Amino acid sequence: MAERTRHASRRPMDRRPAVTSNATATEPRRGGSLEDVRIGTVPILWNNADLPDLGPVVPADVVLDEIARLGYEGTQTGVGFPAGAELARALAQRNLRLAEVYAALAASTDGPLPEAESAGGTALEALAAADGDVLVAALALSPDRVTRAGRADAASTPRLTDDGWRRLGRLLNVLGAEAEARGRRLSFHPHAGTFVEAPAEVDRLLAATDPDLVGLCLDVGHYTIGGGDPVEAVRAYAPRIDHVHLKDVAAEPLERLRRGEIGGFLEALRARIFVELGAGIVDVQGILEALAAADYHGWIMLEQDTTWGPPAESAAISRRVLAYAIRNLHREARPGPAGAPPPATAGGARTAR
Repeated sequence: MAERTRHASRRPMDRRPAVTSNATATEPRRGGSLEDVRIGTVPILWNNADLPDLGPVVPADVVLDEIARLGYEGTQTGVGFPAGAELARALAQRNLRLAEVYAALAASTDGPLPEAESAGGTALEALAAADGDVLVAALALSPDRVTRAGRADAASTPRLTDDGWRRLGRLLNVLGAEAEARGRRLSFHPHAGTFVEAPAEVDRLLAATDPDLVGLCLDVGHYTIGGGDPVEAVRAYAPRIDHVHLKDVAAEPLERLRRGEIGGFLEALRARIFVELGAGIVDVQGILEALAAADYHGWIMLEQDTTWGPPAESAAISRRVLAYAIRNLHREARPGPAGAPPPATAGGARTAR
């Protein structure tokens, strides 16, 4: 992991757009316990656009009501959500914020395809129009890579060419500059089933981009699928990490994916490779400790692409597990008198970090 640290030049982590909506978005204080991070969720749990046949569409107002009821503070855009000022109003009415808009950039082994630039620009416009915070960009699922998810390091796996990396770096730097000009920030999301999945590819991506313009959205689940250790990733990439997707990974589907017994990333989603926080193999507490040690103060977005149970139930479980894990950090940071019992947990989800 030492090589990764060399590439991770310092990116300012307090570049946040001015808050102009009515939603509560208190500027967090830097600290070592994550007590002031903002916690959001990704509504793909309710409606998965990549696998629409998984179930009936849940109306957007129902999704937003459930996100607010469960104690989340923000969301990514989702299926059927309104846009622009209408979305900002819908979020403010529920005391929520638009944490991010996601942009999937089409690519081949030669780098971004012509439509990638316009896709990024459209997503940035949507983010700014709804007064959102972070533009999260990833490469789109590629036929060359989606069936190789979990085996990105294999010699036979197609990869970006040297010129492809240069073209990708240029595109992201341009998009990052445009985001900065709009008072937003760009955070790149390594993603299973794309040309930036494995740790070595994350290294190459960071080396190809300007640290002042392109941050890193660490999705701990995708990084795990790619063969990495997310705790070590937080330690190595901390200066570039400005956005986090927190999820857990089920051991059995992951092993089957790595053995080639599951036919790629989308089939892994059908096998429910992502599970509720605390139910899989990801070291959630270790990740949070590493983020706290790095004084992280961006969004933590809980995400689970598919679930066997009701979406709201899975979202509630993960939110409570995260609240418990963060309270453990608080206790370590502020120990009470010797022999004193641990502090009582907060009664409401909003106050239980």
